[in-house]
Amino acid sequence: MALIELKNIHKYFKMGEENIHALDDVSITIKEGDFTSIVGTSGSGKSTLMNIIGLLDLPGTGQYFLDGINTTEMNDDELSKYRNQKIGFVFQSFNLLPKSSALKNVEMPLQYASSYNSTLNDNLIRTMALETLEKVGLSTRVHHLPNELSGGQRQRVAIARALVNNPKILLADEPTGALDSKTSEEILNLFEELNSQGVTVIIITHDTKIAKRCKRILRMSDGHINEEKSL
Repeated sequence: MALIELKNIHKYFKMGEENIHALDDVSITIKEGDFTSIVGTSGSGKSTLMNIIGLLDLPGTGQYFLDGINTTEMNDDELSKYRNQKIGFVFQSFNLLPKSSALKNVEMPLQYASSYNSTLNDNLIRTMALETLEKVGLSTRVHHLPNELSGGQRQRVAIARALVNNPKILLADEPTGALDSKTSEEILNLFEELNSQGVTVIIITHDTKIAKRCKRILRMSDGHINEEKSL
């Protein structure tokens, strides 16, 4: 069974009197364990597609099956819970809470999950967060605030936060855009390592060099998608 299956997805946005067709009959399948990039220029539709894959937005028409479940039939609360269970997000700007330590930032998805999962108590949440920070090489930085960390360390905190719930999908939006070349290489190596451990990784990028690090490239243009390469 496909992990991600989009069927005939359309998405329109209204800008003044004009309807913008952001996604035009997009159908894709991503299997568990894939390492995929979605690449395109600004305005190509890749951010809209990312938001739909990440359950942050709904398609106008079409169906989206995530792990066998038709998400287009879910309400907002159901989408929020399912997103928390299935998807970890990594953003270019890190999106960390500035006044919270690395540990507290990583605990955040688990704190939300504890609202519907009674097995998640404070001790277990702390243990899981510490283990995940160690996994990304930050066991000595758990009590540091984001402004006390380098850009690469902040992105590792963001990756740990994305992974702490053991999601099936790691969805990364321009994850190296704010990093220097050396640090970018370290983060991409970490994504490759995580993928080798079974995590399905999807990278949204405009950078073809980053896209070529993935096993599969889906290129977007004018709301359409074409597969460019499969290794």
